[in-house]
Amino acid sequence: MARRLPSQPPVLPGFSHIHILGSGGFADVFLYEQNMPRRQVAVKVMLSEIVNDQVRQMFQAEANLMAQLSSHPSILTVYQAGVSADGRPYLVMELCSPSLSERYRRERIPVPDILQIAVKIGSAVETAHRAGVLHRDIKPSNILLTAYGHPVLSDFGIASTLSESGHREAIGMSIPWSAPEVLMDETPGSVASEVWSLAATVYSLLAGRSPFEIPGESNKSTDLIGRINRAKVQPIGRSDVPESLEKYLQKAMSRRPEARPTSVMEFVRGLQAIETELGVPQTPVEVAVDDWALATVGELGDRTRIRGIAGSNHPSGFRVRRRRRFAPGNYEPVGTVFRESEPSDTGPHTKSGVRSRGMRVLAWSLVVSAVLVVTLGVVATIVLVRSTSDRIPRVTDIQASQSIDSIEFSWSNPGLLPGDSYQISSNQGTQNSIQQSTSFSVDAKPGDRVCITVTVNREGKTGEPSNQKCVEFGG
Repeated sequence: MARRLPSQPPVLPGFSHIHILGSGGFADVFLYEQNMPRRQVAVKVMLSEIVNDQVRQMFQAEANLMAQLSSHPSILTVYQAGVSADGRPYLVMELCSPSLSERYRRERIPVPDILQIAVKIGSAVETAHRAGVLHRDIKPSNILLTAYGHPVLSDFGIASTLSESGHREAIGMSIPWSAPEVLMDETPGSVASEVWSLAATVYSLLAGRSPFEIPGESNKSTDLIGRINRAKVQPIGRSDVPESLEKYLQKAMSRRPEARPTSVMEFVRGLQAIETELGVPQTPVEVAVDDWALATVGELGDRTRIRGIAGSNHPSGFRVRRRRRFAPGNYEPVGTVFRESEPSDTGPHTKSGVRSRGMRVLAWSLVVSAVLVVTLGVVATIVLVRSTSDRIPRVTDIQASQSIDSIEFSWSNPGLLPGDSYQISSNQGTQNSIQQSTSFSVDAKPGDRVCITVTVNREGKTGEPSNQKCVEFGG
């Protein structure tokens, strides 16, 4: 099928067209120079033949949504949106490079680099999910690189909006990275299908091809759909990819959505555990802190303002003791405390003067001591609060039950926070399995001795592991 010619670039006030950057099923992307402030930008312009009132309304909603999400460091920044004079909606975006989508097919990218990209992009997808948004088109070509090499996810929601309005071409291009339940029209998309697509994207960056693409064989859409539906993932074929990572990706691409990690955050925690296994620093998860992100400026002002002592009448909020007037004498200021200078030869030097001076010194000593006590108390309180809030809970009560061919381990929630997960190690080849469920099943045969330990993972850090729980199967 012949590729179509790019559409005519629109005339946009304040922008000068340079050249075409790329074409898609529903839009063209052009390079423009913005006049004020002067910079080069990418402008995505929708094709005139698909534009109608409904599409314009959906485009406006998507543009607003994308602008809100683009504050995330791993989501493509949108500068502005509008409708050109000829009626075509457009987005003005940060200019980024598509080099990653070309690089992974021609060279072997180091595993730690791919894990870092996966955690950052996973953070972007998790952020969108927390905002109630599905991307629905996660794939290598939608991961761009900024001028500083930071990966960003592009095309948030645009393809999904068009597919829902009957334009299936955009989704057809993404078959290799679409979950089986999406391809079979069992769902238009879900968190589970996004986990599948993200895992397929990570696999592609590692293998240099999509998970169900077989070199040297037919890889038509019908072939890929059949393989995806059978969930026969091809081996990655790299000796530097740990077995734990390959198995983890296979789990995330399971035919059964319930067998996958329950969220993108859980999937990302598993990737962080593999980073630890490889001995490389864990890539931080970039997810907004809800309290901070949702707070208004006024609320932040109240939250960060120092509270004064009750009954204070000072504008700063602190209780202020009025400084007593000192009798005329030889005093010189030292900071905010006044000390008495050495007595001169002229002037009285009586016992009452010495006693008065001693009382003042004692009073100031008591004040300084009180300040030190209060300061140390505040520091101790802060340390205590931090150590209490940062303490990672420990699983202590693992139970086990047997079925015909497996052992089901279970435990009580020791007090996990949102975003925490369980890291499970087993002697049956399942290493660093990450989940949020309080049960774990292991296949076993009569005579097998199955042992597991459970550790709580919080923000990439692990707490104290549980005692090892072992069960003789069939015994």
